Amino acid sequence: MKSIKIFAVSILTLLFFNFTLVENNKPTVFMVGDSTVKNGKGNGAGGLWGWGDYIGQFLDTSKVSVENHALGGTSSRTFIDKGLWTAVLNKLKKGDYVFVQFGHNDDGAINDSIRARGTIKGIGNETEEIDNILTKKHEIVHSYGWYIQKIIQETKSKGAIPIVCSPIPRNDWKNGKVPRNTATYGLWAKQIAEKERVTFIDLNDKMAVEMEKLGEQKVTGTYFYKKDHTHTSAQGAALSASVIINELKMSNNSLKKYLLPDPKILFPPKNKVFLIGDSTMADNKNPDAVGWGVLFPKYCDTTRIEVVNKARGGRSTRTFNYEGLWNEVKNQLQPGNFILIQFGHNDAGAVDKEKLRGSLKGNGDETQEIIRPDGAKEIVNTFGWYMAKFIREAKEKGAIPIVLSQTPRNEWQNNKIERRTETYNKWSQEAANKEGAFYIDLNEIVALKYEALGKEKVNTFFPKDHTHTGFEGAKLNALTAAESIEKLKECGLKDFIQF
Repeated sequence: MKSIKIFAVSILTLLFFNFTLVENNKPTVFMVGDSTVKNGKGNGAGGLWGWGDYIGQFLDTSKVSVENHALGGTSSRTFIDKGLWTAVLNKLKKGDYVFVQFGHNDDGAINDSIRARGTIKGIGNETEEIDNILTKKHEIVHSYGWYIQKIIQETKSKGAIPIVCSPIPRNDWKNGKVPRNTATYGLWAKQIAEKERVTFIDLNDKMAVEMEKLGEQKVTGTYFYKKDHTHTSAQGAALSASVIINELKMSNNSLKKYLLPDPKILFPPKNKVFLIGDSTMADNKNPDAVGWGVLFPKYCDTTRIEVVNKARGGRSTRTFNYEGLWNEVKNQLQPGNFILIQFGHNDAGAVDKEKLRGSLKGNGDETQEIIRPDGAKEIVNTFGWYMAKFIREAKEKGAIPIVLSQTPRNEWQNNKIERRTETYNKWSQEAANKEGAFYIDLNEIVALKYEALGKEKVNTFFPKDHTHTGFEGAKLNALTAAESIEKLKECGLKDFIQF
């Protein structure tokens, strides 16, 4: 029996050794570059990704490993000076691959107190000797081409295979075309690759071609963000990676044997923002009564976040709770979701007659028992009690609540829009403060905009009545809500807002 146990252990040890040997012998695809290859920590913060974060999805990772060592803010010079290239070089083994893409930051100052990352333009051997103001070190600065060539030669010295890419294009347009860098960094990268007889991928030009096929309107807001013309979204990063892969297929580089025949590109799961409220927020299927929640997605990065509008016309805090609408939303909430809460227009109704939607005034704990038409008893609470319940239970689910005061009605007195500063706006803010939620006084902010536009213009926003906006009014309110969210410094939802 003892010999059998020893034999079994030996087999397991041998299997483990063979598996480890196979794993260690797998080629590794390394990437070195700037933030367009790996943005931040490579986790999509702010919606920005580098192509190096997606290229692995095009490769058979059962046969190759992928390591993205790019770092935002680096140039070819500083990537080497910071020791980042040495760290990669020390890991290289025969048969590995190294993607090299620099250029976006090489055009900076050679010597300053901020970044000191610039390189000498071109591919020559000229140098500039400096006392680096930033690092306090004496340094000899070389040309862009010199640094790229150094990386290529040292990669080859390890038996690894370099692949040089020109820098991805920026989302700048002139007369429907994307400008290329074929006279600068794209050219110099190509010249060095040709000199060293290694694979060159003109990512700058090839991606620009794809962008032009899509058109500026489609590219901006989907593949790049309006606020950033350099760094790509997840879709943009995947597009860059696909361009590289397509160029590899047409090359004689051995990496192409590891390409998947039919890759399935997975994007990060979308976060969600839920909206709960009444008809001033809801999708009422009525062009004369458009809730601002209908237009709100226009100001969100819907490639990363899904707007779920659960607002319902005619509802108060009380009826939203009593009818089970709140439980329906609450059961869908996941940690990290956001929820916008706005009520007040219908809470002023009768408590015990007509539509049975009025809540008790204030923020207290007082209650009123009523008998409903079907004979059922209902305990009615205050407006603030219901608001606090929504906030508290959302937080218990790990969601992030944002309370907004109600949108103003088209009611004027002495050229001033009617406010509800002593009632529902006040109680909304008190509930938010009590439960530790974000608060936006949308009523006041929109009212100020209305007053600046004037009564005549604002009248066109309300085609149906003094409460419900049409499309243009809903658009203004949605934009104002988005602008206000973007100003919430500690609220993560601001990162999903785009204009």
